[in-house]
Amino acid sequence: MAVFLRKLLGVGKLPDDMRAAVESEGVVFLEESVPVTFRFSGKVPGKSSASNIRGYVGALALTKQRVLGTLSTVPKQAGRAVDYPWHGSRGSMVTATLDGTGLLLDLPNLSVLDPKFTGNLSLHYKVALSDDVLARLPLRTFAYDVPPGFVYSVVGVRPR
Repeated sequence: MAVFLRKLLGVGKLPDDMRAAVESEGVVFLEESVPVTFRFSGKVPGKSSASNIRGYVGALALTKQRVLGTLSTVPKQAGRAVDYPWHGSRGSMVTATLDGTGLLLDLPNLSVLDPKFTGNLSLHYKVALSDDVLARLPLRTFAYDVPPGFVYSVVGVRPR
């Protein structure tokens, strides 16, 4: 029932401005209302968990220029979990892997973002990516950096 309501209300769809930008870049793959599994184990000021697993919904867009993954909890709004240009500068905090099961974003050591953080966090966009789509991508793995505010946002607490 929850999946039906999300789709009916448009939760997990790209906002119009993001959709226009993605379409202008040459879409290789676009899927909306994608189930996203969130896993968190550790401590962030305001939140601690031995094993927190929950479901989100989002969109995954792969264009000729970038990979864009969003998370949504309300219609017509989306936060960016990843917005990485294929030829962007490399980071080290988040490892991203694209394969047949979708996109996995992994932050294995949260303390590199902030010494007040411990543990790990991951987001798995569960959508089938065909071999044809994967072959058209310039990268299947990459790494990028995020600010500490990203972790606060994803775990659902306000920065302190």
